[in-house]
Amino acid sequence: MKDKKVLFLTQGAMIAALYVVLTMIFAPISFSEIQVRVSEALTILPVFTPAAVPGLFIGCIIANILGGAVLPDIIFGSIATLIGAVFTWKLRERSPYLAPIPPIVSNAVIVPFVLRYAYGVPLPIPFMMLTVGIGEVISCGVFGMILYFALKKSRTAIFGMQQA
Repeated sequence: MKDKKVLFLTQGAMIAALYVVLTMIFAPISFSEIQVRVSEALTILPVFTPAAVPGLFIGCIIANILGGAVLPDIIFGSIATLIGAVFTWKLRERSPYLAPIPPIVSNAVIVPFVLRYAYGVPLPIPFMMLTVGIGEVISCGVFGMILYFALKKSRTAIFGMQQA
């Protein structure tokens, strides 16, 4: 039992750290109304481990703080990632092709309102939903699925789980 808790905490911390590092490395394209947050590819990880849910949430909070985000962005942007991670975890038993949909939708709906009301971006909210959504499709739908198929074969070694 203690080993499972340690594994959960270690996996969550590792995922949070990866999220922060990827966001900071790709900072020029990780923030703004037209963004491809490469770290959002990690939102596929709840398919493999529930530890990814808090890991992604905490990683997003830290990345937003280090990226100079304002408080509403730190809160609501991170909640968007949390919602995406939770629903990805809930969809884990279904087709892996559904896994990227929750983070795409949650970010495309929430982030444009943050951009408008926290940063005063004057672009129309539906346009920002489109631009943020396209960025999420690239990061979650394309990069996330590449990550999924790369990890699928090494699931046991990386996540300490049995192959399905």
